[in-house]
Amino acid sequence: MLNSNALRKLDMQDLMVFSAVYEQGSVTGVSEALCVSQSTVSYCLKKLRACFDDELFINSRTGMRPTYKAEGMYEHVRAILQRINQCHAGSPTFDPRRQAITFNICAPEYFEQLILPRLLRGFNHAELPVMVNVRKLEADIPVEALRNGSLDLVVCFGPNFHSNHADLKSRPLLDDDLVCVVDKRAARPELPLSLETFLQRRHVFPTPWASSSNMIDGWLAMQAQQHQIAARANSYGAALKMIAGTDFILTLPRRIQQLLANDAGFHHHDAPEGLPGFTLDMQWSLAVDQDSANIWLREQVIEACLGH
Repeated sequence: MLNSNALRKLDMQDLMVFSAVYEQGSVTGVSEALCVSQSTVSYCLKKLRACFDDELFINSRTGMRPTYKAEGMYEHVRAILQRINQCHAGSPTFDPRRQAITFNICAPEYFEQLILPRLLRGFNHAELPVMVNVRKLEADIPVEALRNGSLDLVVCFGPNFHSNHADLKSRPLLDDDLVCVVDKRAARPELPLSLETFLQRRHVFPTPWASSSNMIDGWLAMQAQQHQIAARANSYGAALKMIAGTDFILTLPRRIQQLLANDAGFHHHDAPEGLPGFTLDMQWSLAVDQDSANIWLREQVIEACLGH
């Protein structure tokens, strides 16, 4: 809000005339610099004097001398003109080569195993001073951290694993499905793997994000079923070690299985029919949707996912 109705009568040209007269001390010089007539400069000064109830500039032998009030106004008027120019220009385009930057991402182990290495290789190849801090994903999206800017991006699973928020934007990154992994030394289950066999065998439960349940639990609960848990692991790698030498089943995302368990030590089988796949999504705050640094980060993540 403006303190006086008289301020509403001012426009950008008035402020430009004030700043130019202050700096040059000459109506003629201001007229030439702003490409306006001297009468226009005089009219602007008249409006300014009436609005601020002060002479502002006094004619002297050395030119237009600012009054005490004009002295106090100058820095504020100059700042207003600078802000207007910034609004017109928009935010500066982010350039990661100019200075070091740290991005904070909340993500499950899936992202750390599959996407983050490729992302970091790209930064390293381009010699970009970019650092990535990863916080482990929990059961709920850290909405407040996205809103207050302490997190730049959240990578999570979908669809419909988490609540929707009107001030968050979301984009799927890739699709995946689940496969069952067993130790080759164990008795191979029948193929295709039936739900009955799946429920009879004991399972290692990986928790690549902090949650007491996972995709399989939800699917089984819909069928009034549950599987037998032999152990819970904090990571995919630890879970793979736990099934070695046993007949336990470990259910992994197919892309993770191809990355970590595609060797001579393991068999993998399609999961029981009906077990749904999932998407890897990213979410960010609407407040940074047009922020050039956040846009750049999202573009890099999308590009890293294209290789999978």
